[in-house]
Amino acid sequence: MAQVHPTAIIAPGAQLADDVIVGPYCIVGEHVALAAGVDLKSHVVIDGRTTIGERTRIFPFASIGFETQDLKYKGELSSLEIGHDNTIREHVTINPGTEGGGMVTRVGNHCLLMVGAHVAHDCQIGDHVILVNNGTLGGHVVMEDYAILGGLSAVHQFCRIGRHAMIGGMSGVERDVIPYGLAMGDRARLTGINIIGMQRRGFSRDDIQSLRNAYNGLFADEGTLSERVDEVARRFAGIGPVDDLIAFIRADSSRAICQPKGANGG
Repeated sequence: MAQVHPTAIIAPGAQLADDVIVGPYCIVGEHVALAAGVDLKSHVVIDGRTTIGERTRIFPFASIGFETQDLKYKGELSSLEIGHDNTIREHVTINPGTEGGGMVTRVGNHCLLMVGAHVAHDCQIGDHVILVNNGTLGGHVVMEDYAILGGLSAVHQFCRIGRHAMIGGMSGVERDVIPYGLAMGDRARLTGINIIGMQRRGFSRDDIQSLRNAYNGLFADEGTLSERVDEVARRFAGIGPVDDLIAFIRADSSRAICQPKGANGG
């Protein structure tokens, strides 16, 4: 049976699986579903059509699932889906989707959202993503697996952050950041490849060197970006990280690609 503190308020209709812990002064809305092992520490408020996966822990004063701050939102019955084994720290805010963005916000599995992080409407967050303290995502942002957003950083709406990318603290991201990229700055620019992150996650030396060579080719001075993408795709076909990089650049997006400072076209 769920363990619910006497001071908590659970609305009729809320679904609490076995082993759920609801701490003091939490409030859980009528359309919320908490899977087995979810742990609400205290003073957590969850509302809306929100589902939270197994063993996710939520810390005091987090506000989860309340209506978006998007002024275009008109009360549509959108939802929020949070996966399993996440850690959501104090004062985190996560909003559901809207009609203009597919009606659902998603957070994957094994993510860490540190103090004061914000996930806006219609964001799509992969697995093992980290938002450091006060990291902010505008609406419709995509963060792929293992991406990291540094503290006090903000990502413009509709931007994409590629897998294994890392955004330095106090950055403002207004363009798509390539997979495995490092970016930072008031208007963020690429500063290289996240080599340390790749090493920590077991990428081979050959894959890392190939990716470095591909990066240098992509942001060389000769030709157009499209021409350089085609050349890199030809030279490094079949190398996983480079394939990820090429697919990301070729995908449809409403934002330009973040480039190194002074790069051709950057």
